[in-house]
Amino acid sequence: MSWLSLFKHELKAIFTNVSLVFTVFGGVVFYSFLYPLPYTNELPRDQKVAVVDLDQTQMSRELIRMADATPQVHITQHLGSIDAAKQALLDRQVEGILVIPHDFYKDVMLGTSPTLAYSGNAALFLVYGTIVEGLSAAGADLGVKAKINHLVLKGDNFVQATEQYSAMKLNMRPVFNVTMGYINYVVPAVFVLILHQTLLIGVGMVGASENEARAAGKSGYWAEYPVWMIMAVRAFIFVVIYLVLAAYYFGFTFTYYGVNRLASIPDLLSMTIAFLLAVIMLGMVLGQLIPRSELVTLVVLLSSLPLVFTAGFIWPTSELPTLLRELTQLAPSTAAINGFLGLNQMGATFAQMIGWWQQLWLQALGFGALAFWLMSRSRKASR
Repeated sequence: MSWLSLFKHELKAIFTNVSLVFTVFGGVVFYSFLYPLPYTNELPRDQKVAVVDLDQTQMSRELIRMADATPQVHITQHLGSIDAAKQALLDRQVEGILVIPHDFYKDVMLGTSPTLAYSGNAALFLVYGTIVEGLSAAGADLGVKAKINHLVLKGDNFVQATEQYSAMKLNMRPVFNVTMGYINYVVPAVFVLILHQTLLIGVGMVGASENEARAAGKSGYWAEYPVWMIMAVRAFIFVVIYLVLAAYYFGFTFTYYGVNRLASIPDLLSMTIAFLLAVIMLGMVLGQLIPRSELVTLVVLLSSLPLVFTAGFIWPTSELPTLLRELTQLAPSTAAINGFLGLNQMGATFAQMIGWWQQLWLQALGFGALAFWLMSRSRKASR
């Protein structure tokens, strides 16, 4: 009944469970390379576009050159008809089409607005958005150039016309995601969720394995030691394991992928310990409620997508139903993702994120009390 013997029993239960070891260690390392893989190029660039130039003027050719010069678009085909361009799009030879109408040059010089037609595969929304962004930028630049020419023709000074072609100028500078890419936007939050889900599975599997043994009429060390000792030792072991894995994510992988790291180590450690304890206690509750260990993985994985879309970094929480928004606050991942993003990616102070930290500690205490009650009840029922 010593602490040392309990440590040995817990370590044996964890490291002799192949599924648990594979999920905790293999899952964390595997996903650290797999998940960011689609985002390594940050943003789609140089999308292939076919052009149908029905105007065949110097200005239409200039528009094509300007579109090709944007980082989003690469003009690969010059076709003679819209039907040929449609066929090229259907055959996936190009990702988009630009159609320059007849009388394009004439309309611009008369000061009327010609209509440029863009087309693309909207099923690939990133590709489609990139093409539209590039073609719109080229069209806008050509429009600015035409306005300046009109002002010069009216007698304005060229420099003055360049400065006054628009009543206002927009100077856009990203505050947090300075690269405007997906690595800094999505990966830090998803890494927190991966830690959350694998830890939940690991702790849940230990409890569910005990349920299986109990149902089979077997007993073990978990029936001999006080419940509070088992909870304390199990929590300590998983906290130590996941501090190492969290350091791997927030250290090596963030450096490897060039993700911002603005939080100080003490702030990051404070948030991490609160997060790990909240998840461990929730895992103990889950382990008591699920009868077989293989079901833990199924239940936790099914919750992954709902947790991602309700955490607030992909979809605004103000657009979620009130009941759903309140329910997501019960998951440690919601507070942890917002807390870590604030500290590490946005440069917030710990005082600004203390609400999320307090929420994690409340969850740790609440889930811990519930786990204690469930484990005590199971022990009494098995006697």
